Amino acid sequence: MIDRIIRSFELVKASWKILMEDKKLLAFPIISGIVTLLVIATFIPLVFFSNGFFSFNTSTVGGIVSVFVFYLISYFVVIFFNVGLISCVYAKLNGQSMTVREGLSAASRHLPSILAWAVVAATVGLILRMIEDRSGFLGQIAASIIGGVWSLITLFVVPVLAFEDKGVFAAMKESLELFKKTWGESVVGTLSISLIFAVVGFVGLILVLGTLFIGDTTLFFIALALFIVLIAVLAILASAMQGIFTVALYMYAKTGKAPGILPPGVIEGAFGPSNSQSFTPGNI
Repeated sequence: MIDRIIRSFELVKASWKILMEDKKLLAFPIISGIVTLLVIATFIPLVFFSNGFFSFNTSTVGGIVSVFVFYLISYFVVIFFNVGLISCVYAKLNGQSMTVREGLSAASRHLPSILAWAVVAATVGLILRMIEDRSGFLGQIAASIIGGVWSLITLFVVPVLAFEDKGVFAAMKESLELFKKTWGESVVGTLSISLIFAVVGFVGLILVLGTLFIGDTTLFFIALALFIVLIAVLAILASAMQGIFTVALYMYAKTGKAPGILPPGVIEGAFGPSNSQSFTPGNI
């Protein structure tokens, strides 16, 4: 376990180093976040002024339609900018350079595939939301577990769509095959960046709550505002770094060799195929 924790920090350091060398990669999660906020801002008045037909409650037809459309647009936005991000990362890891505009252009060439994958992702998201709404606390736990497994086995869908020009279902199949090759330690590595940033965010939350004991309302609201900014920054950094690492992992899974730009042994140590562990439903 100690080795895994140390390796996780090494993975974060490697991704961080690349991000600091190519800060334009931050543009993609920033723009994606802004567009997503605009989507949310568009749906709020639609739900408010629809006299109850449109809602985010999946117990009604209007609610089901609203949730699906919202998920579809949101996933499309996130996937589109993620394709742009990983296109730039792929070029970077191959010793080349790609501008933000070129990354967006690369994403634009995959619009049909991005839309198709957004439809699939939105459908799965809607099903999980319906499970949560209809099954209470146990449904929320089940949906979280299913959603986590789904995220792992579809980890490589976007890179496959972007770099291999395969259809959505072929990309899903390829993603599962690549995930099988990196099963075991790969789960720890894939989640490490998110977990580390979550810890930083939790520490920030504790500090905000700590201001309540001081009794200064102004100080509390200042701390709260700074915490919101912190969460936004962490989300942007985590998204960019996760994109970097996912592409590096994809390249290693496809070729068996780590990109030379990463420190020797980092990818191999975290994602080397395990002889003692196989990917079966029982492992999940």
